[in-house]
Amino acid sequence: MTTQTVGTDAGDARITWHPARNARLVLAVGHGAGGGIEARDLTALAAALPRHGVTVALVEQPWRVAGKKVAPAPKTLDTGWRGVWPALTGPGLPVISGGRSAGARVACRTAAELGAHAVLALSFPLHPPGRPEKSRAAELLGAGVPTLVVQGGNDPFGRPAEFPEGGFELVEVAYGDHGFAVPKRAGLTQERALEIITGAVREWVVSLG
Repeated sequence: MTTQTVGTDAGDARITWHPARNARLVLAVGHGAGGGIEARDLTALAAALPRHGVTVALVEQPWRVAGKKVAPAPKTLDTGWRGVWPALTGPGLPVISGGRSAGARVACRTAAELGAHAVLALSFPLHPPGRPEKSRAAELLGAGVPTLVVQGGNDPFGRPAEFPEGGFELVEVAYGDHGFAVPKRAGLTQERALEIITGAVREWVVSLG
């Protein structure tokens, strides 16, 4: 594991690299607006995928690197992601653009212009909690590249059944909330929930060729 600071027009971002020995792809994943790269799904992917030939790059947006508590506007998040992209493509491998929550929105919005190989959307915030009329489906549907959505079954930002039909695959993590936490009463352990996420992403990456 190595870290790299990258200057962007939104400030310094940071990449934590989890390299695969014989990498064939890079999976770059950004965090959400309420947390950082220590999120359980991001750390699980970083631990599981390198052994399958996928280098995982966990990207911290400039606002997090600067120690700020509140995420900036979407336009600024996109600026930060664009600024990091040249470093992500540095190894000369196809790059899957990914993120959780707000990071997933960034990946979808910028995928086509940046030439992303595909998009991984973890806990895509389809709408604010309790506000289904404020749909962000257009961002997801407009990604323009193969897209995998991994969504908790009880995510208040959008349950799997609420997603429209479109050019993306969707995997449900039963009982999971927006952070993929599962209640103790669920017929699913937290460990198994994370295995579902990492297994689904691994299989999808293989299907991309």
